[in-house]
Amino acid sequence: MDLLLHLSELSPEPLHAQISRQIRAQILAQELCGDDPLPSIRALARDQRVSVITVQRAYEDLEREGLVRSRPGKGFFVSEIPEKRKQDMAEKRFLEALARLLADSAAEGLEEPQIREVFERVLRTKGGPR
Repeated sequence: MDLLLHLSELSPEPLHAQISRQIRAQILAQELCGDDPLPSIRALARDQRVSVITVQRAYEDLEREGLVRSRPGKGFFVSEIPEKRKQDMAEKRFLEALARLLADSAAEGLEEPQIREVFERVLRTKGGPR
């Protein structure tokens, strides 16, 4: 199985976090479903040109979150996750990201009315939910 990932050495986000974030997004968006096999650690490391340890850390992060599970001798597989839990996870991650963004915006001098206006503008454009 090939995973389409976009990794950047220039990103401040570590490579293992980029991998786990992108796989998490594919699981939550149902592009990867319960029991789907993930590439082996070695195969994904080779395909993405990263170290085996980087992929192992990403898979371990996803396993701790309950998004994937390891079957000894068989590899990693997407966990069966109820739709409600997927929605809760996506909402929690959005809330955390938005809280950081709001704090940064306020620290840079934007006030609540400006923040709301920008947020609503983004929602009205293609940056909003589809």
